[in-house]
Amino acid sequence: MAGSTRECLPGALGMYGLSVGISHVGNTLPEPVYALLSGLNGATVGIIALAAVNLAERAITDKLTCVLVFLGGALGMLYTALWYYPALMVGAGVSTLIWDLRWLQSIAHHLASLWKSQEGDRKSQAINVDRRSWPRISTPPNTLRSSPPYYSLEKPLPSIPQNLEQSSLTEVEISHLPPHAIPVPLSKFAIMPSNLSSSETFPARTPLPTTTVPTFPSLISWRLGTFLLVIFSLSFLTILLLRGLLPGMVPRAFSLFSSLYLAGTIIFGGGPVVIPLLREYMVTPGWVSPRDFLLGLALIQAFPGPNFNFAVYLGALATKGTSVPSFVGALIAFFAIFTPGFVIVLGFLGLWQNLQKRAWFQAILRGVNAGAVGLVFTAVHKLWQIGLVGGHGAAGGGQPLGGDPWLVFITAAAFVSGKWFGVNAPVAILMGGTGGIARWAIFIR
Repeated sequence: MAGSTRECLPGALGMYGLSVGISHVGNTLPEPVYALLSGLNGATVGIIALAAVNLAERAITDKLTCVLVFLGGALGMLYTALWYYPALMVGAGVSTLIWDLRWLQSIAHHLASLWKSQEGDRKSQAINVDRRSWPRISTPPNTLRSSPPYYSLEKPLPSIPQNLEQSSLTEVEISHLPPHAIPVPLSKFAIMPSNLSSSETFPARTPLPTTTVPTFPSLISWRLGTFLLVIFSLSFLTILLLRGLLPGMVPRAFSLFSSLYLAGTIIFGGGPVVIPLLREYMVTPGWVSPRDFLLGLALIQAFPGPNFNFAVYLGALATKGTSVPSFVGALIAFFAIFTPGFVIVLGFLGLWQNLQKRAWFQAILRGVNAGAVGLVFTAVHKLWQIGLVGGHGAAGGGQPLGGDPWLVFITAAAFVSGKWFGVNAPVAILMGGTGGIARWAIFIR
């Protein structure tokens, strides 16, 4: 945890400084700045699309997970709400649970067996009814078939020709031999004579290599892990109820904390999945302007640490014009966005030794992972729709990158360079910003 905090702090401090600077900037920026930001956004969308493809290659293990990734991305594009994304992941987990444990197959097999048994009963009843109308025919005693020959223990067994392979015995004659009189070819399971070693006839089998599954020591007990998960679940439900029952009646600080706390719960998808939610719950209420949101979204890629540090930038801007200082808003946002992830990880860490061996847990985890990967594709689509900034587009919340072929080229170049040429994400994003400025210099100026 201490290591993760050290990785987050530099980027969080940088984003807070950026928020302070942005808060003193006017409503209009120079055109080259808009061109730079549009290029950065285009390259960012390409990098996130590459991450989505790489995650999908690992998450898709069969046709079911392929369908779940597709549905997660498609359904996520249709609607945006704080409860909607977790519901999609829960539904994906339930789907793999039912499929992997073969509940539907068992029910279908039981219904098919029941149907076949009922059909058999109906056919047998129909046959019995038909047999009653058949004419009765008496068979003379001398026409009955004689029973097959048998061998008495008092009589000697028939002799077998010395050379059975060259014998002219037919299959019928061989079938009348007693069972223990038929020669059985020697197999590797037969008992060897004492003067013949098995190694002389059959080579020794090489033992199969044994593999050991690594085990990780549990840092916390399962009781503490269960307690943390229960406390987190209660806090999540409490905050969700307060937001629903008291809309507009709670202070800005609590609204900020609740929005980021609930958004940070979607830890499976990571930063790209959370960004559309942050836009919904920061820009829509008017706490952060669309232009400032897009500025921070473009510049967060150049800062170290996870994309969750974007919440620090938004928290500082959301408390502007209120009695809450900007640094307090940044701290509220920092703890609200990161606390759910730390608590969930610690809780499952205490239960991991027991849960990792459970088939139902592995099934649920497989589906939730596939659903989260689908939501990354949703994030790619939503970021694509607001990536172009500048002029009226910035004031209105951004325009689709597809409106400018040059930005489409930047997005595709970032994807291709990272996929097949091994270009790092920071380098690709820097190239995208350079391409945005080149776009302004060639086509706009």
